[in-house]
Amino acid sequence: MTVPHLALNDGHSIPQLGFGVFLVDPDETEGIVSDALAAGYRHIDTAAIYRNETGVGRAIAASGIPRDELFITTKLWIDHQAGSLPLTAIDESLEKLGLEQVDLYLSHWPAPERGTFVNAWERMVEIRDAGKARSIGVSNHLPEHLTALIDVTGVVPAVNQIELHPAYQQRDVVEYSARHDIRIEAWGPLGQGKYPLFEEAPVTAAAAAHGKTPAQVVIRWHLQNGTIVFPKSNRPARMQENFDVFDFALTDAEMAAITALERGQRVSGHPLEVN
Repeated sequence: MTVPHLALNDGHSIPQLGFGVFLVDPDETEGIVSDALAAGYRHIDTAAIYRNETGVGRAIAASGIPRDELFITTKLWIDHQAGSLPLTAIDESLEKLGLEQVDLYLSHWPAPERGTFVNAWERMVEIRDAGKARSIGVSNHLPEHLTALIDVTGVVPAVNQIELHPAYQQRDVVEYSARHDIRIEAWGPLGQGKYPLFEEAPVTAAAAAHGKTPAQVVIRWHLQNGTIVFPKSNRPARMQENFDVFDFALTDAEMAAITALERGQRVSGHPLEVN
């Protein structure tokens, strides 16, 4: 099964479906990522703050999959945004991952009270230019943060990874990003189990109509919206189920009904408050 690739604004491309390792126990990461790779995933999303980059790297090394078939993302934590710290942080991440380059490096949060997110972006441009990250982007950045980065450096992030699921769609961020050709990645794409998304009538109706699970329907909703998505599971059967979403399509009416579930229901931290 071939996962669609989306073009980025820097001339590279990214697999639209990947596998995330947020909250995956570092001691279990190698096995879980190995299972994901065996299920067909080639896009792995980790972060320095997850403390499981080493396990991701071990799974990559053990897989025997050619490097050019993999897409690996990691992220710069807010404690390392100031001064030249981003330059040290990428080297530490690359060592743990066992790689010479990541495919995408993201600034994890703007942490506006620290006043260092623009500096972080300037250093990330240097990291890209040094060949240590093929593409660079951000996570959890609002339009005001994105504008500041672009105004200072002239470099537009390739990606903005944000909380996005049917009950919280951040349309202002999505629309701003579309105007600037910034791809949106969804974290928490299934709502992190913090509200009964899989019991919502539009989701259950579409699942019944297509012979799919509610999770597959929501992942498909993301894909048809052009969002990059990486659901997380520690169970191989669920990993495979989440990957099996390319043999059906939601109708326009089904898409609209799920989109209408928007209610401003954030399930995690706000970018202005994570500092």
